[in-house]
Amino acid sequence: MSWPQMTPVQAMMCLGFSPGIGAATYWRLISHFGSAIAACAAPEKALRQVGGLSERQWRAVAAAPSLLPTVRAEEERLARLGGICICHNQPEYPEKLLQLADPPPLFYALGDTSILQKRAVAVVGARAASSYGRRMAVGLAKGLARQVVVVSGMALGIDGEAHGGALAAGGQSIGVLGCGLDIIYPPANTQLFMVMREKGLLVSEYPLGTPPDAFRFPVRNRIIAALSEAVVIVEAARRSGSLITAQMALDIGREVFAVPGQADSAKSAGCHWLLREGARIVLSADDILAELGGFTAASPRATAKDKIALTGEQAAVLALLDVYPQSREEILARSRLSPAQFNEILMYLELEGLLETVPGDMLMRLPEG
Repeated sequence: MSWPQMTPVQAMMCLGFSPGIGAATYWRLISHFGSAIAACAAPEKALRQVGGLSERQWRAVAAAPSLLPTVRAEEERLARLGGICICHNQPEYPEKLLQLADPPPLFYALGDTSILQKRAVAVVGARAASSYGRRMAVGLAKGLARQVVVVSGMALGIDGEAHGGALAAGGQSIGVLGCGLDIIYPPANTQLFMVMREKGLLVSEYPLGTPPDAFRFPVRNRIIAALSEAVVIVEAARRSGSLITAQMALDIGREVFAVPGQADSAKSAGCHWLLREGARIVLSADDILAELGGFTAASPRATAKDKIALTGEQAAVLALLDVYPQSREEILARSRLSPAQFNEILMYLELEGLLETVPGDMLMRLPEG
């Protein structure tokens, strides 16, 4: 059968749209035929001789050119969205992705693609993150964004805080999606999605319209790991997708860092396990940047004169707080202030970022600065 002519990019997309042809099979075809166009043009006899291909797969490759109308429609939708398709043989494709055993043959991008060539660090962790985990993610991302691009997975919790922290510091961030670029998932991150496409970069190896099925997220984690020089796990349970990302990072020679948490916190159990297994402990962005090397010295920390000025009563209440949550009623009783005075001081301290109210009407002190 005679098929219409197609560009190299269209040939790659045709193979990508073919059922049963994943990244591993694609690279097997390229190894055998040399290019996607050659694979699409190969006769059935030649396809049957490719090692490792099932009958279903070689038949799918034989029929791949018939998907050209679908591919052209995809290109039009992508252009309307403002995105582009980046293939493995194009200069925009980051070489670090090719260190994967099964790199994506192509991926779709929305935003500033120049970010792909810059040094990057991934910050990932639990979706149901604690206030401590969220605070650490924001602080680390802000510090890292001075020198590197922050990569994460656009999920709720730690991922979202990492992206937000990097952008808030005037830095850049890459979000790796587990669905098509035209699907905002989770919906709660709609605002973050819009900011990321304007000031950062969103990437996905999945065609437009691909739903956020659960099995796609562990697969996309390899891209998060490969785009980064190091992966930082902020908060993670013992069995979590973040640990999958950590293992993928180790498999391709990336550094793995973990943030310690409370000893009895299930949300930090994964981080503590990583630390026991040899992951590097991280308390600040400077710990990561110093380990990776090649960065300029961090700006000096705030001096005493830069600290927030407190009245005697405000300082006394702050001194009653600890980094672990305590009962508001207990602190009120120990302060010997009236409820009105106490609440006014709490409001000031919270606005200055010195304390946080956590569930259960509990109060906890935050690190200054």
